[in-house]
Amino acid sequence: MSTQKKSSRSLAGIAGIVAVATLVSKVFGLVRTQAIAAAFGVGTVSNAYFYAYIIPGFFLILLGGINGPFHSALVSVLAKKEKSEVAPIVETVNTLVTCILLLVTILLVVFAGNIIDILATEASAEVKAIATTQLRVMAPMALFTGLIGIGFGTLNAAELYWLPSISPLFSSSAIIVGIGFLFWNLGARINLPEYAQIGGIVLAGGTLAGTLLQWLAQLIAQWRSGLGTLRLRFDWRIPGVMNVFKVMIPAVFSSGMLQINVAVDSRFASSIAGAAVAMNYANLIVITPLGIISNMILVPFVPVFSRLAAPENWQELKLRIRQGLFLSALTMLPFTAVFVSLSIPIVKLVYQRFNFDESATKFVAPLLAVYGIGMFVYLGRDVLLRVFYALGDGETPFRISIFNIFLNAMLDFVLIKPFGAPGLVCATIGVNLISMSIFLYILNRRLNGLPLLQWGSALSGLIFASCLAGFGSWIVSWVWERFIGNNNLLFLLLQLSLSTLVAFSLFAIVSMQLKLPEVKMLATRIQQKFRRGGAR
Repeated sequence: MSTQKKSSRSLAGIAGIVAVATLVSKVFGLVRTQAIAAAFGVGTVSNAYFYAYIIPGFFLILLGGINGPFHSALVSVLAKKEKSEVAPIVETVNTLVTCILLLVTILLVVFAGNIIDILATEASAEVKAIATTQLRVMAPMALFTGLIGIGFGTLNAAELYWLPSISPLFSSSAIIVGIGFLFWNLGARINLPEYAQIGGIVLAGGTLAGTLLQWLAQLIAQWRSGLGTLRLRFDWRIPGVMNVFKVMIPAVFSSGMLQINVAVDSRFASSIAGAAVAMNYANLIVITPLGIISNMILVPFVPVFSRLAAPENWQELKLRIRQGLFLSALTMLPFTAVFVSLSIPIVKLVYQRFNFDESATKFVAPLLAVYGIGMFVYLGRDVLLRVFYALGDGETPFRISIFNIFLNAMLDFVLIKPFGAPGLVCATIGVNLISMSIFLYILNRRLNGLPLLQWGSALSGLIFASCLAGFGSWIVSWVWERFIGNNNLLFLLLQLSLSTLVAFSLFAIVSMQLKLPEVKMLATRIQQKFRRGGAR
């Protein structure tokens, strides 16, 4: 894992590998959510599963997610090590993490009922009972997700990107198979109250089985690459181990504070019937492109930020920070335009079938629009967060995250009454925007100045392009629906395709007039991909 090897692949090459692999896993993730929506709609089982999944999902994002704190900590340290030094570090980290997370798993099983009572305070007794059972079934995910996160970081540091990015499809596939089994045996009866407990257990069991498969796939790849086994090691004197935990521990707490905000949101959402799972459905549509593009941007940039952390490299680090932010804007803002202007037809296309009816579409669509507005600030904040990790500073993000918990709770309380469930999403956007602003302020002082006014002016132009794109796509969609209609799948697909094409075209035209170097960079990468595809 020498520096020469790590520099052998371009950012574009790495991003391409990650994009394709993540696309596959995200498509499976979307199909999984469609299966849950079709089977259970916005009803008892799906609501219970949302509450039960908060804690396992918390660990999956916090510990096991690509670009999570475990991943970032391992990459930031192992990217600077020779391959021969990696296995002892990884095995030692694995040993401690396993000991801690085994205890966490036991506590989740014992206190599942109490946890659900806190997360779903105002939910019905039936929802709470099913959610409690589901949480006990999924409790071992706390352990497996930690090991998955370590595997992500280890494999990425060794320039192995394909398997970590594609491995989440195992989890989605297991859930899809479980729901398919239910449909095979129950058919239209799947959503009847008497089968709610069975449906809940199948959902939870499929989720656990998928997580186990994801870990095993990564473990085999680590063994074959000589990057560590399941050997127990307790030697903290191995060089590099303490460096990993120096970044990992505050990063875990920092990211954990963000997930606590999800729990706070769910507590407020429990006062509105169906709001929790509706927010989840809307969020997962947004997460599909966001997850793919965030991995394309963050995975290649994390080791680059790490190697530019020394003061003599700060000029190039500033350039890379700008590239990360502007690539985030160029890729997220067109999707913002589409999700805001086309939220109803998108939800109708993705979810409206079987037990997910038109009323559910009208419930979820406004949430999708609001989530779409926050896409850029979410990814921009994540880019800046990785800069702090690369600089070896996990304490600053942690402190900001503690502040954000109180800020999020206050905004939830203020916004839920006038705006309902969309107000909870607005609160999250506000928290991310303030966090991003604070990160920029601190980096501006720490790195001896950033051209913030210049960046802000250019970003304003891109925001204007997004607004124009959204208005154009809405006009096209309105005209289509008024004169042609979208009552069948073909017309709905054509409506969305044409409207989306208009949005992306308008955004591209206006963006090119701004003559930003990142626009040219992105356009060149896209052209290269098309040329390679045509050459094949």
